[in-house]
Amino acid sequence: MRRERGRAERLTEGLTVAVASVLSFVLLAVPALVFGATVRHLVTDTGTTVFSRLSAPVVLLALLALPLLLARVVFRSCRRKGSERLTAAVPAVLTLLGSSVVPFVALCLIVVYAD
Repeated sequence: MRRERGRAERLTEGLTVAVASVLSFVLLAVPALVFGATVRHLVTDTGTTVFSRLSAPVVLLALLALPLLLARVVFRSCRRKGSERLTAAVPAVLTLLGSSVVPFVALCLIVVYAD
């Protein structure tokens, strides 16, 4: 039996999803812009090897796509357990937020330790 959820509970879940989504996409947008410029520079720069021209975009794309894939897996898992859409979105978006910190930290480490 499903219990009826109150308006305050739905509102809390909705706000959690909205705020965490915005934060995670901001955290993903900054590395995406910087990594995109880096990839463009690597591909068009003379003197770079073919391996670096191919491997750098693949690694950077995987680093940015991983949080989205993880969030999708969590969302589908919650939906299979019978959760409503909004209820299933909360753990998924929190996973997205947590995993979007990884590319941001990677970018910060590159900036701090770059010569």
